[in-house]
Amino acid sequence: MGWRRHLHVHPELSFQEHGTVAFVAGVLKKEGIEVREGVGRLTPAAKGTGLIALVRGDGSRSDRCFALRADLDALPITEVGKDAYRSNNAGVMHACGHDAHTAMVLGAGLLLHRMRKEWSGTVMLVFQPGEEREPGGASLLVQEGVLRDPAPSGILGQHVTPELSIGKLGFRSGAFMAAADEIYITVKGRGGHAASPHLLIDPVLIAAHLLTALQQVSSRRNKPGQPMVLSFGRVIADGATNVIPDTVRIEGTLRTFDETWRTQLHTLLPDMARTLARSMGGDVDFEMLKGSGVVVNEPALTARMRAAAVAYVGADNVIDMDIRMGAEDFGTYSQVMPACFFRLGTGNPAKPGTTSGLHRAEFDIDEDALAIGAGMMAWGAVTELGR
Repeated sequence: MGWRRHLHVHPELSFQEHGTVAFVAGVLKKEGIEVREGVGRLTPAAKGTGLIALVRGDGSRSDRCFALRADLDALPITEVGKDAYRSNNAGVMHACGHDAHTAMVLGAGLLLHRMRKEWSGTVMLVFQPGEEREPGGASLLVQEGVLRDPAPSGILGQHVTPELSIGKLGFRSGAFMAAADEIYITVKGRGGHAASPHLLIDPVLIAAHLLTALQQVSSRRNKPGQPMVLSFGRVIADGATNVIPDTVRIEGTLRTFDETWRTQLHTLLPDMARTLARSMGGDVDFEMLKGSGVVVNEPALTARMRAAAVAYVGADNVIDMDIRMGAEDFGTYSQVMPACFFRLGTGNPAKPGTTSGLHRAEFDIDEDALAIGAGMMAWGAVTELGR
């Protein structure tokens, strides 16, 4: 709990996690665990804000390695509530539980280190930066090759989940979470006095038509039954009551599960937008940033982790999950090695904030879940290395 609260009080945004990673490194070094710092570089010249640690078992000689992953970054949200441990970094908050993820992998690492005579092999602790931004920290770690020395046979990750009651663990085999791409559109017209629209090319009107037209891709071009979400959360028309602006800025997200359809949309959506805007006398700049891929839980590994969870918390506390349109850059790991990503129940109606959704200003967890999550990560690693 102490680690989680320290991290919660001192949140840092993506790729700015200098204090966070220094704290994690300090805990690990004090325990005598091997630490590799400076990974997850945004540029070759920059020092990364990620960290790799290696916990080695002494039970017998083994070259096997298994990885446990945590994310370090927070979100640009102003926190409310939690008087005892509210963020002291104005406008930044751990509203997605990454403080808990980091604390639980730290706990798993120390537990494994202190029990190292009872198991063999190596557990790689992966503390990655920048899960909330593109390019995600997972992609940078993979590109840098830091997961190849030693090479894990698989990787386990978890995410706190307020809709699951504390003590519950949720699993799904196969595709679990969506691929996510970012959309940035600038609608270009010719602004001027709002009383003379006949002399102008109104980008606000074009943007309104564009938002409606693009939504029809989901309802009319997407194959029924194929999961897809197209949402626009930011529209900026910086005019006035009597001023039509020259441009309108639109930003949104695309979530998909099928890579072929995802690739097609990267051509279809910009073509539709340009055609519509030009038909109304304007134009668009349309940029799509390809983000995290689909989180795919490798069936055999997931079956083993689910069985380990049943042994750990009991069959009544292990839940089968549906797909989620939320995204996670843990999907990057699942493209290069067997991976399993599970959900940890942290909701408790008796404790304020713990049933609040992720990315909300009042978000909190039932901290009794920390011991459950740390134990499951350690147990999963030992189970996998011992087979």
